[in-house]
Amino acid sequence: MKHISFQGERGAYSEAAATIFFADKIETIPCSTFAEVLKNTEGGRSDYSILPIENSLEGSVGESNDLLLGMSLNAMGEIYYRIRHCLIGTGSIGEIDTVYSHPQALGQCRQFIQEHSLKTIPCYDTAGSVKIISDLNKKNIACIASKRAAKIYDIPIIQEGIENNQNNYTRFLVFSKIKNDEAENCKTSIVFSVKHESGALYHIINEFYQYKVNLTKIESRPNKDTPWEYNFYVDFEGHVDNSSIKEMLQKLRGNTSFLKILGSYPIAKLN
Repeated sequence: MKHISFQGERGAYSEAAATIFFADKIETIPCSTFAEVLKNTEGGRSDYSILPIENSLEGSVGESNDLLLGMSLNAMGEIYYRIRHCLIGTGSIGEIDTVYSHPQALGQCRQFIQEHSLKTIPCYDTAGSVKIISDLNKKNIACIASKRAAKIYDIPIIQEGIENNQNNYTRFLVFSKIKNDEAENCKTSIVFSVKHESGALYHIINEFYQYKVNLTKIESRPNKDTPWEYNFYVDFEGHVDNSSIKEMLQKLRGNTSFLKILGSYPIAKLN
């Protein structure tokens, strides 16, 4: 049986994504933080970790991406999971004045929250917010989480589908100590920082053009160690063991001050 670490309480979207990604029987291990998720797998307590990386409405999950810099695991899979938020609570919509949830979920339901003039209280996890309102047991409070979380904690669903946009997907990456063998239809994720030289980033992007490699994502995030310096997170089509990709990455190292290969994995379909 495979053991998978995820952040949050039972019923979290990360746990739901893990059950879909791994078709066979698994055991999920809830963790309080993203860092603990990765440490579990690095230390052998779990076989895999799953982390939310970006959302189609709210963008990247900063904490997850920052942790990738120091981890010793390999990205070996991805999944796009459709997020359908529910308003959960024991009161009616007219009684509620306060809503709890993870900041990403609050942002994804911003229109609904504003329309109903609700006060927001950020929580560490969507499923955890269901546990909180269950313990508080007040009719004027509610939370935003999944239908599955509401069922686990036996709290009524007041309204389903309250997200700002129905095209609400979160992309999760799966990590392990194992590297995937080369295969077709793969994607590779890397992170790098550029030298303080004129045209450094241009030369890197030009290498992708010269090798006819399709970039699927490029994003900059602040370097936590040096003010006003940035790390670039890049996804591109191809496998790191491909001879052409290997040659391109070697040239990239010459134009970067830091480059880390996060891993290669099959390209997931958006269902």
